[in-house]
Amino acid sequence: MGKLIHIGFGNVVNTGKIIAIVSPDSAPVKRMVQKAKEEGMAIDATQGRKTKAVLVMENSQIVLSALLPETISGRAQSEDNGTDEE
Repeated sequence: MGKLIHIGFGNVVNTGKIIAIVSPDSAPVKRMVQKAKEEGMAIDATQGRKTKAVLVMENSQIVLSALLPETISGRAQSEDNGTDEE
């Protein structure tokens, strides 16, 4: 299992399974999220807040987060840097 990063409100994801972290503002991403919700492949980790980042996972699941994509990617990169030092 890879490193876990915090994506807000006590929720964590495995960094080794993340394919992309994108903003939910574009129409193609909105369609992707809607399709994932219909198929039961969306995980909503926003706790009722506005979705600011969409994490696309290896297993075709979509994780919705209330944190900005820059924040999540920064945390993922700092985790990667931490493993290089060990």
